[in-house]
Parts: sequence; structure tokens; C-alpha cells
Amino acid sequence: MTELVILEGILWLIRFLFGACIFSFLGVVADRLPRGEGIVKGRSHCTACGRVLTAAELIPCVSFLALRGRCKGCGTPIPKRAFLGELAGGAAWILCAWRYGVGHTGLISLEGAVVFCYLGILLVVALIDWDTQIIYNRFHMIIAILAAAQIFLVPEHGIGDRLIGALIVSVPMLVLALIVPGAFGGGDIKLMAASGLFLGMDAIVCAMFFGLLSGGGYAAFMLATKRLKKSDQFAFGPFLAFGLAVAALWGDQIAAWYLSAL
Repeated sequence: MTELVILEGILWLIRFLFGACIFSFLGVVADRLPRGEGIVKGRSHCTACGRVLTAAELIPCVSFLALRGRCKGCGTPIPKRAFLGELAGGAAWILCAWRYGVGHTGLISLEGAVVFCYLGILLVVALIDWDTQIIYNRFHMIIAILAAAQIFLVPEHGIGDRLIGALIVSVPMLVLALIVPGAFGGGDIKLMAASGLFLGMDAIVCAMFFGLLSGGGYAAFMLATKRLKKSDQFAFGPFLAFGLAVAALWGDQIAAWYLSAL
């Protein structure tokens, strides 16, 4: 019995490391794309001193802790979001494997892998939007492709449900943006439209709720501490991404619970 528990623990650790490795790479993507750097070519390096990182410095989560969050060469602090992104990747893989099963591979099921890919796109979207207030159209296209895969993997959400999901949140956002300039960016609207195709009607409404809740809480805190003025704008994509991530994992269950409580 003890050996089985240890073996199961090792398997979950391996799953965590898979997710952490993938999200570590996606963090590099989010860092390089706005700067126009190549994603595949070019070895990982310190952005401060340019020193190429060794393999020992690229172990997800472990390297950051071992280096105490600083570059081994110049001592420049490593952005904490790199470490947090790796933790998020490990957690995302575990949650997807737990929620959707591990499949025949023992690592993750096909549906879980699709949702994990979606969560990875949301991470890149959130990081880039936070830095630049831009959401690239290529990410909406990737989400739409994932939505096409979901039609076959999750047939209970039919095409009609997904089309309504694409419109039920994005259209009101578009109308509000036309009435109140700057209320929502075009990237935010397209993100919710593409995600509506992926998630379906109930889950996308749930996603918008959590996005507004988290974004509104952040804005209220920043205004209260006078770090933002009422006329200032901030990236809303990360908060939408948070809501979408929650909805991707538990959106249908939250919506069903809410409707049953009415």
C-alpha cells in the first residue's frame, strides 16, 4: 500500500513538472513576442546581462528557488512572475488531469490536454496584455481552433450553444465600447467571442462574472490607494483570463449550482 501511494505521488509530481515546463516556455513566449524576438531560435538568456542560461538554471520552479530569485551572473532579480507562471502551469496540469482524467497515457486525457492548452493561451494573453495592453489576433484564432476540437470532445455543448456563447457576452461588450469609448478593448471583445465558442453559453457568462469581479476589485483597490486615477486605463485582459480559466475548469458546475439555487 505504501509503495502504491509513493508511486502515485511520483506520477502526480511528473504531471506537475510537465505543466510547469510548458508554462515556463509560454512565459518566454510572452516575454519575447512584444520585443520582436524569435521564439524557437535563440537560447534562454538573462535580459539584463545577456548571459546564456545553463540547463541547471532552467529547471522549472527549482532553479528560481536555488538561485534565490537572482541571475547567477549579474545578480539582477528574476521576475517573480516567471516562477509564479511555472507554478501555475504545474497546477493547471494537475487540475486538468484531476478534472478530466489522465487518459491512456497516465498523464492527461485528450479533453484535459485541450483545456490545458486553452489555459496556456490565457497565460500568454494575460502576460502580454498586462505589459502592452494588446491581445494579438493569433491567440483568438488558436482558441477558435481549440473550440472546433471541443465540439467533438464535449458534444453536450452543441454548435448552437457555442454560437450563443460567442455572442452573449462579446456583443454587449462591443455595444458598451461604442457608447463609452475605452470601456473595453477590441482584443478583450474578441477574446470573449472566441472563448464563448470554446466554453459555451453558461460557462462564458460565469467567466465574465469572475472577470468583472476580479477586475473591479483590482480597480477599487488601486483607486483607494491612489495608484490609479479615475481617468486612467488598465489592462483588463488578465482579469478576463482569470475568469475564463475558472470557467474552463468549473464553469458549467458553477452555472448549474447557481440555476438550481434560484
